[in-house]
Amino acid sequence: MLFWVAVALYGVSAFAYIFGFLARAPKLVTAGLAAAVAGFAPHTLSIASRWLVSVATPFITIAESLSLGVWVSMLLFLLIQLRTSKVRLLGVPVMPVAFVLIGWAGSLRTAPSQIELVPALQSGWLWIHIVGASTGFSAVLIAAGLGLLFLVKQRATGGLAERIPDTHTLDDLSYRFVVGGFTMYGVMLVSGSFWANQAKGSFWNWDPVEVWSLVSWLIYGIYLHLRITMGWRGQRLAVYAVLAVVAMIVSYWGIPFSMETFHSGFRIQH
Repeated sequence: MLFWVAVALYGVSAFAYIFGFLARAPKLVTAGLAAAVAGFAPHTLSIASRWLVSVATPFITIAESLSLGVWVSMLLFLLIQLRTSKVRLLGVPVMPVAFVLIGWAGSLRTAPSQIELVPALQSGWLWIHIVGASTGFSAVLIAAGLGLLFLVKQRATGGLAERIPDTHTLDDLSYRFVVGGFTMYGVMLVSGSFWANQAKGSFWNWDPVEVWSLVSWLIYGIYLHLRITMGWRGQRLAVYAVLAVVAMIVSYWGIPFSMETFHSGFRIQH
């Protein structure tokens, strides 16, 4: 019940942000933020309650992973909103993505697991892997949202667009979040390798998710190379950040959803 309350409130938030921006209605944008805050509370409680009744860590299945990814993204988003009101419209790109992802999680949601993970999978590396994955995704989602605001700022005039920071600030903020996401994504890959070695005796197994995760990490490495070495700035990197987060979503959840892999809720026997 708590989970679906969170889904509903995130949906209200997403639509309030979108229609508030399109209708140039600041009160709707404020309502969107209020709904996001209201939804975060039951979302947190739903994860905590699932943890209490689940034998295994409740971040294993695709639905649980999606829910955690959205939760961390919301935490980061709300902390940014608490820190500054200059990027209040960040909710316009972020909340619809959060709503779609948590709605997807709801469609895949099952009863809490009553089966303990096999000993080979019980490792401290698992927690580092989960933290790296969830925070890495959250950071690049925020970066993509800032990139989208950059594109809007370039083209829109008047109305709520006047409340979006200047393009230089947005470009710099997006870069900083990409650096954070790239770093945490690296932590995820390294910890995952050590974890895989403990579980399967090999640091790298060419699992589809491993391959896609490496590709996604390299995509953000190219972003940093283009900015630092090649001097790219502005619109090109904003578009890049928006497109790159799609690859991240595919590697995190699309591949495990579409095929049986080691990451598909650990259904493969070891």
